[in-house]
Amino acid sequence: MYVPATPAQAAPTLAPAGIVSTVPATLVTPVPTALRVRRSQLNVLEGSRVRIAGALLENRHAAEPGLVVSLQELGRHGWRTLARTHTGAHGRFRLRYLPRSLGSQLARLRFAGNATARGSHTRLGRLSVFRLAGASWYGGGGTTACGGALTSSTLGVANKTLPCGTMVTLHYGSRTVRVPVIDRGPYVAGREFDLTEATKRALGFGDTGNVWSTN
Repeated sequence: MYVPATPAQAAPTLAPAGIVSTVPATLVTPVPTALRVRRSQLNVLEGSRVRIAGALLENRHAAEPGLVVSLQELGRHGWRTLARTHTGAHGRFRLRYLPRSLGSQLARLRFAGNATARGSHTRLGRLSVFRLAGASWYGGGGTTACGGALTSSTLGVANKTLPCGTMVTLHYGSRTVRVPVIDRGPYVAGREFDLTEATKRALGFGDTGNVWSTN
């Protein structure tokens, strides 16, 4: 009786000698991350440090220690790193930065990401470095030295030397405003700015005193 032969099993294909396969057994998909800010001090006088505390989360859980978190500001050529710190236990971090100059720029925190975690960032608002400036206020109506109308709702300041239209950031107590130079003055020794009535109200400013100022 004829019995058909069983087909031989195909031999497994072997990689050529000396060549190691580079295909990983399991592909790792980076998990999403998020930066959470718990405390921040972004308005500082010159010579003082900016302070930020928060945590980095991976897939809504605390990130591992040793990851780099950067403080960046937005300049003319894009985002520039000002300072870096590393995450500690439970993904927490504290970042301190001593500014070198006056100014006010948009700031953010950034985690660049790695092989297992995606990058992320969060906006902080403005990082502003101020100096003390003597101020008073004035009201009334009429026309300003820069050519606009002055009313009780006009936001702006008077200054003796800054060009008309220059934007000035003022900070007083817990309030901050950014307003243009619209007039000339004050002509009293020791005073740098005259606040309009609306600017005075926005800051909660009194009659005379010091405000924090930066461009």
